[in-house]
Amino acid sequence: MLVAAILEIRNLSIWFRTEGGESPVVHDLTFSLAEGEVLGIVGESGSGKSVTALAILGLLDRAARVEGSIRFARDELLGLRPEMIRAYRGQKIAMIFQEPMTALNPVMTVGEQIAEALRTHNAKLARREVRRQVLEAMEAVAIAEPSVRYGDYPHQFSGGQRQRILIAMAIISHPRLLIADEPTTALDVTVQAQILELLRDLRSRFGLSMIFISHDLAVVQSIADRVLVMRRGYLLEEGSRAQIFGETAHPYTQSLLGAVPTLRTDRALPLATLATALDDASGQIVECGPGHRVRQHPVP
Repeated sequence: MLVAAILEIRNLSIWFRTEGGESPVVHDLTFSLAEGEVLGIVGESGSGKSVTALAILGLLDRAARVEGSIRFARDELLGLRPEMIRAYRGQKIAMIFQEPMTALNPVMTVGEQIAEALRTHNAKLARREVRRQVLEAMEAVAIAEPSVRYGDYPHQFSGGQRQRILIAMAIISHPRLLIADEPTTALDVTVQAQILELLRDLRSRFGLSMIFISHDLAVVQSIADRVLVMRRGYLLEEGSRAQIFGETAHPYTQSLLGAVPTLRTDRALPLATLATALDDASGQIVECGPGHRVRQHPVP
């Protein structure tokens, strides 16, 4: 049975204006996200992962020029006036940023910051109801004693707890799509596993669709249903988790996987390095299996 797409991106291209003209950062990107699905987007720094996410939410600077189509639940988002896109941001589409200490206001209590995210779209809610929903959100992300911690400030929480606060801010308005931008990068392995388990639980509990952005292939493999591989703003490969990690078709994806040490890695040999720069723009996207797309690459 076909599942309807909650997000459809078609021919998305993004440029940043510079003194010398314009610099392209995303090239003709097309993909979709099904209702209830988790899509992982991987690639090295500068590949266009986060820029794509910001474009979905209309958060790019005025120096950016965006063309193409971004449709959420069949509504076209690209080109909406700021006051119209704000109706989607937070309430229907929410984002978790990777650095909680920079995303949180250090002089506001965490309870008030979560409440502010709720009041943005529910200005008429009574103060008692706002507090009740904030405590529910803190409990949902496993913050112990939420009624006590409500009045604490960000510096009084650990890194993992601060990330949970950001997740609570993201889910309090019950969005349909959650974009997680490197949400576990600054966390140790144990806390990282706890955050991933929390996201899986929230997905199951609230029926969330999710875009999970990361450079960590192991993390993406543990949470994503499908994976998008990007480099220099180009889509290089897209497929199911099994296809990307078991039937890899593009040499860049192969080099990404080869550069990750495993228990079976021969310690006597150096790790693989990333594939040398390819003329990414020269190849067309082709189907190499059901739901498995790859950009054709030049033969070395």
